[in-house]
Amino acid sequence: MAFQGASSSSLSPSPSWWTYDVFLSFRGEDTRKRFTAHLHDALRRKNINTYIDDKLPRGEKISPALLKAIENSRISIVILSKNYASSTWCLDELKKIIDCKTSKQQKVLPVFYDVSPTEVRYQRKNFGKALAKLKDRFEDETEVQKWKEALKKVADLSGFTLGDKTEPELIQEIVREISKVVKPKCLNDVAKHPVGMESRVHDIHDILLHVEVNDIRILGIYGLGGVGKTTLAKEIYNTFTDQFEDCCFLANVRETSKSEYGLIQLQETLLCEILRDSSLKVRNVDEGMGLIKEMLWSKRILLVLDDLDQSVKVEKLLGGCDWFGLGSIIIITTRDQHLLTSNNVNLRYKVKELDRDEALRLFCLNAFKNENLNPDFVELTEDLLRYVGGLPLALMVLGSNLYGRDIHYWGSALEKYKRIPHNDIHEKLRISYDGLEESEKNIFLDIACFFTGEEEGYVTKVLDSSGFFPKCGIKVLVDKSLITIESGRLIMHDLLKDMDKEIVRQESPEEPEKRSRLWFHEDIRHVFEETKGTNKIQGILIEFPKQDLIDLNPETFSAMRRLRIFINRNARFLREPNYLSNELRVFDWHGYPSHFFPQKFHGKKLLVLKMDDCFIKELGEGLKVPLFLSLNYIYVCVCVYICCKFFTSKYIFPSVVFFFAEFPEVDYYEIL
Repeated sequence: MAFQGASSSSLSPSPSWWTYDVFLSFRGEDTRKRFTAHLHDALRRKNINTYIDDKLPRGEKISPALLKAIENSRISIVILSKNYASSTWCLDELKKIIDCKTSKQQKVLPVFYDVSPTEVRYQRKNFGKALAKLKDRFEDETEVQKWKEALKKVADLSGFTLGDKTEPELIQEIVREISKVVKPKCLNDVAKHPVGMESRVHDIHDILLHVEVNDIRILGIYGLGGVGKTTLAKEIYNTFTDQFEDCCFLANVRETSKSEYGLIQLQETLLCEILRDSSLKVRNVDEGMGLIKEMLWSKRILLVLDDLDQSVKVEKLLGGCDWFGLGSIIIITTRDQHLLTSNNVNLRYKVKELDRDEALRLFCLNAFKNENLNPDFVELTEDLLRYVGGLPLALMVLGSNLYGRDIHYWGSALEKYKRIPHNDIHEKLRISYDGLEESEKNIFLDIACFFTGEEEGYVTKVLDSSGFFPKCGIKVLVDKSLITIESGRLIMHDLLKDMDKEIVRQESPEEPEKRSRLWFHEDIRHVFEETKGTNKIQGILIEFPKQDLIDLNPETFSAMRRLRIFINRNARFLREPNYLSNELRVFDWHGYPSHFFPQKFHGKKLLVLKMDDCFIKELGEGLKVPLFLSLNYIYVCVCVYICCKFFTSKYIFPSVVFFFAEFPEVDYYEIL
């Protein structure tokens, strides 16, 4: 059968308990500086976590730490060289490795380096001589016998021999075999409650089965935002990874491609994931296309491009889809069915909303933390499902919002729901926003507009300085499924980000300068070039589709006295500001257009000061170095002009790092 069926167990990949991918056992005097060193380097370059005991002095007894490393390694590579058996240390390692093969199902790969398996199995030549000496040395032959048994067992295993190969060829063969076993394939951050997933996975397997296995299969998964396209793609990806040596899941393609070098980043990630070489760099899009075509040509791959829209140039990543080997599977997720048409993707699957039973189950799991509907809430739940429909994200968000609330709260909430049009998903999700405290709303809006994808600790400090109580507020947002925390970073679904930004836009639909937060490049240009700004603006993020100029009205900043956050990623200002708000917590200005700060700017509330590609001669009276001692900066990055006068000696500040421009006349300061 070409495709494995999607069982319920396939939706929950088992975690790995290994600390190391590979443990290297070798005789130092034989191979340390040559074969073993080159093998270790090749494994490292493929991001294979390898334990190597590279400390030269060794005692008679193997250390407990080394025994632990062997136990916690998925694979042991035993490099059997001529003098391997002359080391009791190596023999003890081998004995432990063989024990772990039996007790922990550890994989053991012997490498016969300038020796034959027969020499090792029957302890002939150097191996026989070494063991004879050990027999004379130890009164108790029991230990020697255990070593002999371990040597016989390892020699009976399938492994690698040098033979007529060159060392680089042998190393390449070993790394290829190791990569098949240890490379991380399955995605762990899939759905907490995969309701309805199993049937949808089967549907997609059926679609793919209708195409020849040796063809390149390209499948488009499309549907409404929040309907579960990404989750389904992850589930499909996990069911196929065991059938592919080369796999890559490119997440958030649309969002990543919006940045100036986003497409290059995506090309680089694709190459590094498939080739398992993190050192690979792409300098421009054309080079990336050439590298993908040349280096991935004929490779049979599993690739997911998640969340595409019309702005993404798919051909820059896939070419004509003939860049990859026969049997490859490529999956695209998008909200836009026309994108699939324009890219000749004929295999399609529309993700439908959950049916009534599935929606009820998912809602109950979030609203009651189990699958059973509370009898007291039956009527209210039925009313809610009629209005929410089967959109998984809405069910999770609203269910979490109602969790732990009494029946009166539910009734009041449902009255709100009934006033919202059924198809207006943004407004549906806004109900959860309306239920937040004022500080929680500010946290939610700041994360959506400025901090999605940033580290939780960093964002917490910035928001705390604004008086929003984020340690409580972020937890509330997580509990309500409005954000998630993945690998320590704050993640928000696109649908929720769009909702938040619409909330801000509605503050003043026709006059952007009267909104609390700005991020859309046309609105920003309007405010800076055609208005004088207002006291309403609290945060600005400038990230143009590509680097562009702003002809700043110098008076614009003067009215922004409540500005807390200013982040300029890629705009060039033709004129400098004559005023900066002393409410600023984050000041991140790429290419600041002046040698000086405005005279009255003291920045006492700053937590982040980041200014690259600029040259500051004078910080101003408010930002003289001694005053930094009283500030609670968490990050400072300033490129300082050669003639800088305000640093004449090194100061020691708590939790402060300064990076200076690399000029011969300016020292590099790192102050921790």
